[in-house]
Amino acid sequence: MSQSTPVVIHVKDVESDQVELLHEAIEMRCAHLAREFHEVGRFELNVFGQGTGFEAHGHVSGKHTDFGTHALAATARSAADQVLDKLAQQLRRAHDKRIFVQRREAQRHPLKRGLQP
Repeated sequence: MSQSTPVVIHVKDVESDQVELLHEAIEMRCAHLAREFHEVGRFELNVFGQGTGFEAHGHVSGKHTDFGTHALAATARSAADQVLDKLAQQLRRAHDKRIFVQRREAQRHPLKRGLQP
């Protein structure tokens, strides 16, 4: 998608001096993923404190994508990074699957490309 891919971030029970840094880090990672995977339309991340650690939930949606995941970690930043890593893996897997299926189909049907067997 374009550079203006919406990123929705909800933070709860995180120290106020860490919130701005967390927002910047998440937005930068999401912008990088949006440049790599053009089919992404929206990112949504929820980061909140839970007992002694932090929990993060992430969801990405778009043209051919709709994935969600969660992670637990000792810090809010590492929980968000783990969620974004998992989302990147899911996006890469779906992207490669879609691309390679199209290539295999093209190899099976050479006449569609104008080549003679």
